[in-house]
Amino acid sequence: MRVVSGEFKGRPLKSVPGNTTRPTTDKVKESIYNMIGPYFSGGTVLDLFAGSGGLGIEAISRGMDKGIFVDREFKAIQTIRQNLDACKVSEDQYEVYKNDSERALKALVKRELVFDLIVLDPPYKKQKLIDILSFIEEHKLLTVSGYIVCEHGSDIVLPEEVGALKQTRNETYGMIGISIYQISNGIEHNEVQ
Repeated sequence: MRVVSGEFKGRPLKSVPGNTTRPTTDKVKESIYNMIGPYFSGGTVLDLFAGSGGLGIEAISRGMDKGIFVDREFKAIQTIRQNLDACKVSEDQYEVYKNDSERALKALVKRELVFDLIVLDPPYKKQKLIDILSFIEEHKLLTVSGYIVCEHGSDIVLPEEVGALKQTRNETYGMIGISIYQISNGIEHNEVQ
């Protein structure tokens, strides 16, 4: 596992020890960023089920200003910090929190933060993506031109729309499914740029 492109291209990334998390392969990571980027001129990424932090670090490497990494596993938090250090990401470019997704989202709402990219890669067995999408939409955590990337089992079919969020892409890579959402009135905004 490594950073695929951008400022930290080629830097190796550690996986979380044990088998509670499954890292996103470099091939899938590259495909995700080709769909939504591939590069960014600033912005903030939220990596909510961060695991090793690979998806959020990739976003920073490709031009996001800042990343917020959340995971509830202590081993994951240690691994995220090691990977950020290994990539020499500046300390003012990230925040790392050991928390579950619901509490973390509520805390982000209180801080009135909004994100240009939200990455959701929850454990496949505990599908709660629709609830999280609804919460993000309801509390306006996504910028008008932002993206939400959901990684899930390829057998999971997510709805076309969740409130004002509209699924704009859906791809399958073996056992992995990727669904991308945008705010429906923001889609036209993105195409103009």
